[in-house]
Amino acid sequence: FSGHGYTSFDLRYCMKDTEGYIKEIERLKEKYAGEIEIYLGVEEDAFAPVNRERFDYILGSSHYVNKNGVYYPLDSHVECMEKSISVFGGDALKLAEQYFATFSDYIKRRRPDIIGHLDLLTKFDEVTEGRFLNNPGYFDIAKKYTESIADLGCIFEVNTGAISRGYRTAPYPHEELLYIIRKKSGKVMLNSDSHSAETLISAFDDAMEILRDIGFKKLSVIKRGGFTEISL
Repeated sequence: FSGHGYTSFDLRYCMKDTEGYIKEIERLKEKYAGEIEIYLGVEEDAFAPVNRERFDYILGSSHYVNKNGVYYPLDSHVECMEKSISVFGGDALKLAEQYFATFSDYIKRRRPDIIGHLDLLTKFDEVTEGRFLNNPGYFDIAKKYTESIADLGCIFEVNTGAISRGYRTAPYPHEELLYIIRKKSGKVMLNSDSHSAETLISAFDDAMEILRDIGFKKLSVIKRGGFTEISL
């Protein structure tokens, strides 16, 4: 489980009772001991660090850009993304530069076990005019920062969440970024970012086929208290 950590500046969907969450997962660990392996994880936003010592693993992500002290969400809905671009004067590349610069700086400082949905800002590109994936300048930015973090030892999440929600036809990160991660011997983990049991393994077969085509041979998983790799 990776409940989203508490973010004081946005209470819409973050964890509001961290102690209650920890107690509940620990209760489930005990209840199902010997049957299934349960781990206490947390999704730590780049702008809201947590006490990582209390969790079995940290999934680091970034859902916002900060402009003049205001946090603008990127993935809540299309209108939020358009608002975020507007505060950068309508320049999507300026937003992308700040997003990746902030996220990569966080990754270098915090070294989360898993890097969540690296290029989340492209979530709505297939259902809108496409401000990022249709722009070669975007890939220059995204590739530059991916290169800078690909060999830090963090595991990159291959996330199918936007597929199950009808926004995308391919997982995060984009294939162009996955090629860089593969070239630098980075590790990947498959994750549905599911908010319901019905989509728990959504689009996994398609995502694994993409990874095989790129040249990945293994997937990272958490097992027996630590991360290991299994054959893809």
